[in-house]
This record gives sequence, structure tokens and C-alpha cells, in this order.
Amino acid sequence: MDHGGGMMSMMGGWMLLWALVGLAVLVLAVLGATWLARRLGPGRREEAHSSLRRPVEAPSAQELLRRRYAAGEIDREEYLRMQRDLTGG
Repeated sequence: MDHGGGMMSMMGGWMLLWALVGLAVLVLAVLGATWLARRLGPGRREEAHSSLRRPVEAPSAQELLRRRYAAGEIDREEYLRMQRDLTGG
């Protein structure tokens, strides 16, 4: 009894094998692209370059006082009083 073996059955097996290989290659390509995007994404670039930047120093109290006076947040009398307080005079 012949169960339909032969050349056609063999071709179907090879087609299935190549379909699985193609699917595996596609999955690996997507995973690789995802990994690469995360590795080179904006957040990672900032982290990689952060060690090269100098730390930002906080402005001094005098600088903050000058900025507030220049912005009009405080008037001249308050500015002079606060400046005396800061200098200890």
C-alpha cells in the first residue's frame, strides 16, 4: 500500500523546513533590531556621554539674588538688605 509518499511528500517537508528557517531569521532580525534600538536609543546616548560632561555647579546665593533683582522679583531695598545679610555687613 502506497500512502502518497515519494517526491511530493518530500517537497512538502522541504517547504515546511524552509518556512521555519525563514520565520526564525525574521524573528532574529526583529530581536536584533530591537536590541540595537534600545542600545543606541536617546536615553543610552545621554548616559554614555554623561561621564564626559562636567557637573553643573549650583549658582551662588549672590548670583541668585542678582537674578531675582534683575527679574524684578524683589525691589532695590530688599536686594540691598539681602546682600548685606549675605556678606555679613
